[in-house]
Amino acid sequence: MSETAPRRIWLCADDYGISPGVNRAIRDLIANRRINATSVMMVGPAIDRAEVEALQEVATAADCAIGLHATLTAPFSPLTMHYHPLHGGIFLPLGRKLRGSLLRRHDRAIIATELTAQLEAFAERFGRMPDYVDGHQHVQLFPQVRDAFVGAVKALAPHAWVRQCGRSQPLAQRLGAPKALLLDTLSGPFRKRAAHAGLAYNPGFAGAYDFARETDFETLMASFLDGLPDGGLVMCHPGFVDDLLISLDPFTDQRAREHDFLAGGRFPALLAAHNVTLLRRSGKASGPGAPSPTEN
Repeated sequence: MSETAPRRIWLCADDYGISPGVNRAIRDLIANRRINATSVMMVGPAIDRAEVEALQEVATAADCAIGLHATLTAPFSPLTMHYHPLHGGIFLPLGRKLRGSLLRRHDRAIIATELTAQLEAFAERFGRMPDYVDGHQHVQLFPQVRDAFVGAVKALAPHAWVRQCGRSQPLAQRLGAPKALLLDTLSGPFRKRAAHAGLAYNPGFAGAYDFARETDFETLMASFLDGLPDGGLVMCHPGFVDDLLISLDPFTDQRAREHDFLAGGRFPALLAAHNVTLLRRSGKASGPGAPSPTEN
């Protein structure tokens, strides 16, 4: 029996809308109550009305949260006509987007207009605003983007919570993962802006790892659960690999491995061993608590 205190978490599958295979894998996990949230890319190529209706049906039955996966990086195209800068008609690659943000070379008003369009597209397709809002490749944390992001969510979806990507473990346990450490650093200013706007956010985060390496996802998931606070969030990227996914994203086989573990018999045992259960959208504690005004 686990000796840890009971915790309720969000296990969120990102990238619904990137391909039919990813969509089917996510719906499979929702139907079997192996995940409790999914983030939708409104600029994805697989987000037609049939895919939206299929998600709504299974998510309603499973009491699963649906969020907007705000997207501002390649290889996807903006919804707004005058968005810039672009590269060949699509958003900038991740590295260029981050560098431009750090150097304050982007226009926050242009970004806010695009994020507003993605929120409105979600509302048009789903008939409501999202339960929460996060960012593809964590763009919501970037300088300039974070101000536009918080402002757009506050204006259009003030009851939605937003994803911060800072971990809650002691610093000594966080130094060995450069990607996650960068997210920790970027998340501090993001949390302050969300708190100032009165937006709720997840108190802890896990799920970042080197997607380019073949890894044991069961071992990774166990490490994600260690130290995650009640109400914390683990992101995941399950999927069935199809030709469209291969054409858009180098992260393919690992998506299949994530799905296989989450769908298998060892995952419930791992949750039980860590005394973890999955939150539900309609529960009294269905979202993260209100942000602390004294967050440092």
